[in-house]
Amino acid sequence: MTLKHASTAIIAASLALGLAGGIATAQEDAYESYVKTSKDFQRVKQDKAWALKAFPSWVYMPWSTGAWAIGFGDDAGKWCLDHGYNGAFLDKARTKIGRYDKLAWINKFKMPFYVDHIADKGSLYLRDRGKGRLQNTGLRKPAVNAAMEAKLKGIIRRYIGNVISSPHRAAYALDDEISWGSFVKPCMWRITDDEEAFPRWLAEIYGAGNAPDYEGWISYNSIWPKLSGWSVKDFRVSQLMDQWTFNDSYWNNFLGDLVTYANTIDPRTPCGFVGGQSPNAFGGYDYAKVMRKVQFIESYNIGGSQAVIRSLNPRNALPVVTTHFHKNVRDSIWQTWYYLAHGNRGFIGWADKKWFPGRKPAAFHDALAATYKEAGRRIGPLMTGAEWIHDGVAVYYNHASIQLNWILDAQAHGKTWLSRNDDHALGSSHNGRIAWENMLRDEGLQYTFIDYASVIKRGVPDEYKVLILPATLCLSEAEARRIKDFCRGGGTVIADYMPGLWDQHGRPHAGGGVLDEMFGVAHDPDMKASDVFQTKLWVEVDQDANYKTWRTSWADFFTKGNDSIKHASGFHKAVRKMDVAHVNDYGKGKAVLMNLSPQWYAAYRPMSFRDAARREVFMKHVRAGGPKRWVRVVGANAEKVHGYEISYWSKGGRTILYVCFNPEVRGTSLGGGNSVGLKSDVVPITLSFDRAVANARDERTGRALGSGEKFRFTWKMNEAVVISFDAQPPR
Repeated sequence: MTLKHASTAIIAASLALGLAGGIATAQEDAYESYVKTSKDFQRVKQDKAWALKAFPSWVYMPWSTGAWAIGFGDDAGKWCLDHGYNGAFLDKARTKIGRYDKLAWINKFKMPFYVDHIADKGSLYLRDRGKGRLQNTGLRKPAVNAAMEAKLKGIIRRYIGNVISSPHRAAYALDDEISWGSFVKPCMWRITDDEEAFPRWLAEIYGAGNAPDYEGWISYNSIWPKLSGWSVKDFRVSQLMDQWTFNDSYWNNFLGDLVTYANTIDPRTPCGFVGGQSPNAFGGYDYAKVMRKVQFIESYNIGGSQAVIRSLNPRNALPVVTTHFHKNVRDSIWQTWYYLAHGNRGFIGWADKKWFPGRKPAAFHDALAATYKEAGRRIGPLMTGAEWIHDGVAVYYNHASIQLNWILDAQAHGKTWLSRNDDHALGSSHNGRIAWENMLRDEGLQYTFIDYASVIKRGVPDEYKVLILPATLCLSEAEARRIKDFCRGGGTVIADYMPGLWDQHGRPHAGGGVLDEMFGVAHDPDMKASDVFQTKLWVEVDQDANYKTWRTSWADFFTKGNDSIKHASGFHKAVRKMDVAHVNDYGKGKAVLMNLSPQWYAAYRPMSFRDAARREVFMKHVRAGGPKRWVRVVGANAEKVHGYEISYWSKGGRTILYVCFNPEVRGTSLGGGNSVGLKSDVVPITLSFDRAVANARDERTGRALGSGEKFRFTWKMNEAVVISFDAQPPR
């Protein structure tokens, strides 16, 4: 049965069997009903007390395989604990490593551990071997189906059975660097051989009788040659986006079922995956879905993934760790403090040959031991159960916009789109999102990402004063209604450019943007690529001509081959004929359409404190919405401490506050989260609060600081100042 011929029968069957996720009420459209009722957005078990019991504190778990030259005897165990390596790992539940019984070793030294590859390797992880197979419109090999599920459940049962006797189980990882393709490389295939699945899903997301009857399965080759000639109203990309969205849903539901199955075998231990990639059009990395289907995750800090995961981690309940690659001592110390300050619960350390040259531990372990032990024994336990505090700023996470941004970004690549990679560093949605993050952090304001499904279900919570829409090209009618409600009720909504011109499928909204009335503007449906940014592309940067310039110069990245209009503020204008920074009163709130891309901030920020001040064109509208900095660093040279960040958490009636350095972070699809431009100077600083705080304490030394508005510290900039005080921030 073909997809076309299956669709009518499957739609009827899904309605009869109630598989379409519920019938929309008169007040809801079909998409809203889908989001509220579909399995796609239902959570696996994510109870906070349960997850904390399994993985309560900060753990360093070395990924020890062939490069682990010191074995697993008593001397090795003592060396690990003496150097702050307080956790462990098992691969595929293999407890015998050469002559050692590693599980017995783990138990003897009481090390929390995770088990990698409990679903083995080769089903959830695929490598593209350069044969171009990812770009075809055929079927994933191996296909994700009931047979794969049965096979993997058998493996999971066997592997968990090998380790369930240990009381030190902390987490299970289904696999490493998983994907419905290969990592997040461009991939066009269908992931399942169940030909009824896609038509059934279309009926669910579009509603009864409204599902498109797609003929076959298409690739990007059907899209890119037409982009330059299309106007907004002419876009025909919905089938491609629907295919990707279906793959994401089918994939994450499959993972969620495996996670739930693992819980039936071991009800005590969280399950998820490691080697997570950046938010992306490919591979299943819609984090609104991912973070509903896992209980444990290790993700590389690329494309802003760590901030997205931190935000979508309910009440910071789930253990989130990241990979540690040792570059140098300064950087490793910084990584420890930076990721603690952002809610990570540990490291999976890549123990490569540099760890044990000549089969003996390298000297850097001695230099790092005090930091790791402090994290594991003092600051990690302090953070157990703590919850993130924001300053009333929400940043919108809309995955359809990430998909459409990729479609537009890849236009410059033409026929070579299949070789495109590094979206986390090239992509318009990624760079725009990170620019907003860094502008807010440098402004002294903390934020939280809120995802499209949560907004559709519950609206924008009242705890937020400002909602930022970064490169949010796509919005459903349901999302638009919720955003308008927020603004009408007194909130401030700020969009950088072209918000909601397309819907969640990539189809143009009739008559312009779905939020045009709120913003008080009128986007022209006849607008073409020549009317925005560059005259030949829909996006700000020719990402083919600049495929490598980002590695050496962000300024070159934004200027090479670029004929965009640069506004006096120093940022590129989006729609050439529209005004910049248009402010519109809407109900009790305000809507601000910047018509500027914030991407240039990546270049300005490392130049100097003065250049970074160009963010003011954006930030003045954030401040006008109500969020206000309530603590800052004073008493130090502004240029010297430029790039500092203050983050804060709530626990047990006290606020925990970090001062750390926020440099550029770089990694790859294979891992990392190392710093670029790290400072490690020792500087005297004063923390200045807008109002007095009570019973402050230096959490690193245990020293009581008393109450007051100002506190002095000596800050080593690749470390952190950590204090706590009574109650919530003094807003």
